[in-house]
Amino acid sequence: MSLLDALGWLGSALLVVSVMQTRILRLRVLNLIATVILLGFNAGIRVWPMVAMNAVLAGINVWFIAKLGRQSRSATGGYAVLPVREDEAYVRHFLATQAGDIARFFPGFRAHADGPRACFLIQRGEETAGLVVVRDLGEGVAQIDLDYVTPPYRDFTPGRFLWQTSDLMEQQGWREVRSPREMVAPHYARVGFRPAGDHFVLTR
Repeated sequence: MSLLDALGWLGSALLVVSVMQTRILRLRVLNLIATVILLGFNAGIRVWPMVAMNAVLAGINVWFIAKLGRQSRSATGGYAVLPVREDEAYVRHFLATQAGDIARFFPGFRAHADGPRACFLIQRGEETAGLVVVRDLGEGVAQIDLDYVTPPYRDFTPGRFLWQTSDLMEQQGWREVRSPREMVAPHYARVGFRPAGDHFVLTR
């Protein structure tokens, strides 16, 4: 196999991998790399229509990556926090449809727990980016039971918006919020929380 053939196979494989991604930013980055590789391959074998197509696709990917970067750096990222009741039909539907993925990251979470809990949908336009379920422990302290973000939004900033930009804590009268102790791959250090033993804490 020649180096040029290897380049074509690599680009094709990477293109397939890119469209399997659920995270939009990762999809765009991998797709950009694949189209650049295939652009070089098709130029090497002189298939100019494919060169033109891959050049256009690379440009489209660059545009979307830049757009996602601007959204990530914006103060709100287009997010909104909506208070909801835990027993609402949409909340039950969301928890049911995302149950498998939620169990991967929050193995200790139970959809029906004793005592009242506050629930908040993280919305981006008409799409639900995530769901947060919090227990008020009293004296201004809250315990997060669930802080779930759907796969397409895990490269974006819903957590940073919720805990750093929004006034959720002030509205609820919380001066301290504690992360779940059993969460897998916690992200809290990146959104302003500090380590505190087996969990993270955010104070205001």
